[in-house]
Amino acid sequence: MTAPMQVDYSDILTVWQEADAIPEIEHAWLFDHLMPIGGPLDGPALEGWTLLSALAARTRRLRLGLLVTSNRFRPPAMLAKIATTVDIVSGGRLDFGIGAGSRPDHPLARREYEAHGLPFHDFAHSVGSLAEACTVIRRLWTEPEPFDFDGDYVHLTGAFGGPKPIQHPHPPILIGGRSAATLRVVAEHANLWNIPGGDIDDVTSRSALLDRYCADIGRDPASITRSIHLPVSYDHPEHTRTAITQALTAGFTHIVLGLPAPYPTHVARWVADELITASS
Repeated sequence: MTAPMQVDYSDILTVWQEADAIPEIEHAWLFDHLMPIGGPLDGPALEGWTLLSALAARTRRLRLGLLVTSNRFRPPAMLAKIATTVDIVSGGRLDFGIGAGSRPDHPLARREYEAHGLPFHDFAHSVGSLAEACTVIRRLWTEPEPFDFDGDYVHLTGAFGGPKPIQHPHPPILIGGRSAATLRVVAEHANLWNIPGGDIDDVTSRSALLDRYCADIGRDPASITRSIHLPVSYDHPEHTRTAITQALTAGFTHIVLGLPAPYPTHVARWVADELITASS
């Protein structure tokens, strides 16, 4: 994962194109923030979906996505259209990451809503609208006829998605989050679930909670791939290798390695040799 803040487009493109030629690296990710959430607050931050489309056009193999799209930023029907376009540009390599949006108590994230004139509703609204967004987006990707949708948060008339994504029945849906309310949405809608790493015992307990929510609705918990985001230490790769081993032992098979900027030369090759191969 290369967070598109405090870096140039050329920096990220270099890393992604190098990674595209390394089979051990299976996927690459951006984040979805409109302003920096680390480093100088007046530094650069590139828009995620626009950047993702550009990178999709300049790579050939990597699966790619945003970890994760803020459902607060874009109306779901518009987001479905954007994601379809990226899936087509990439030749069917999109993993569609989405989440409820930033926590109300995170001031560095919340300021971007005020700065861009975006509404910031309470947590209940954000999770409820996420569930409806997932329903609407999937329908736009798959249904052959226009439809109306009148939910508590989303209202559409004559909604129709054309063209459809390349992937069938639709791009895999990855939902990121750790709250109990979000995990219920994961159980209902996700193909993959992502959680930030940290306390491995807490991460494991959240995974067990997701298992119970799947059981409540009659879904096989094993049908949801467990994904975890782990920060990379260039100076102490052994710390990252330990975190990878713990995550794999806990059942997390989709590992996202967050690369801090600035990126060392040939960092993708370093990741493959020092972290992936050394942890296998």
